[in-house]
Amino acid sequence: MRRPALRSPRLGARGFTLIEVLVALLILSVMAGMAWTGVDALLRSRQVAESRLNTTLRAQSTLAQFEADMNAVCDTLAVPPLVFDGATLRVTRSSAGGVQLVAWSLRNGRWQRWASPAVTHASDLSEIWLKSMQLLGNEAAQVTTLSGISQWQFFTFRGNGWSNAQSSGDQVQNAFNGGVAGTASSSGIGKTGATAGTGAAGAASTIARTLLPTGVRVRLTFDPDGGSGLSGTLTRDILMPPQYQ
Repeated sequence: MRRPALRSPRLGARGFTLIEVLVALLILSVMAGMAWTGVDALLRSRQVAESRLNTTLRAQSTLAQFEADMNAVCDTLAVPPLVFDGATLRVTRSSAGGVQLVAWSLRNGRWQRWASPAVTHASDLSEIWLKSMQLLGNEAAQVTTLSGISQWQFFTFRGNGWSNAQSSGDQVQNAFNGGVAGTASSSGIGKTGATAGTGAAGAASTIARTLLPTGVRVRLTFDPDGGSGLSGTLTRDILMPPQYQ
């Protein structure tokens, strides 16, 4: 009786060839590259979304500051409360420490805001007003609010329509008597009035005052190549408080 031949377990085992290993490594590398491309695209999309969100939030906060300046306009009768010369908008606004002058201007694609210290005397406010006409844009108090702007426009609403803010507005005559106009406080500048000065400058006189508009409009045009991440035109209409009209 013949016994069956014993087969070695090694005879039935078969390993991977070098070519199969290389093919497997190639497939794994392709899959890893595809996965990394997807992850990188997600990261880039997240960065772009965050950048646009930050830009949008900055634009909104800038317009909120601009609206706050408009809502705090104070007609001291010492200097014009709101004047736009085509390049710079000067606003006299009330603040916690008295009255301050704010200037908005566009320089080299940057929309800047300059704010003076708060003062309580008409002479100091007049001096600041003259100083605001000599701003160069590099003062310590200058703050760049937005960049990449190619143009900005400012309009006022009077009567039943919008008009160029550089056009002459409604004029009224205010009589000064003893150097006090309106309801000036003893410190020199009140909520709606200011001392006109002392001596000959404080003698009774009459000056023209421009009535404040019922509304204002600011329009910003963004340069798509300005690096701000914004393009097109942004418009904001602001209703002026009734007590300042």
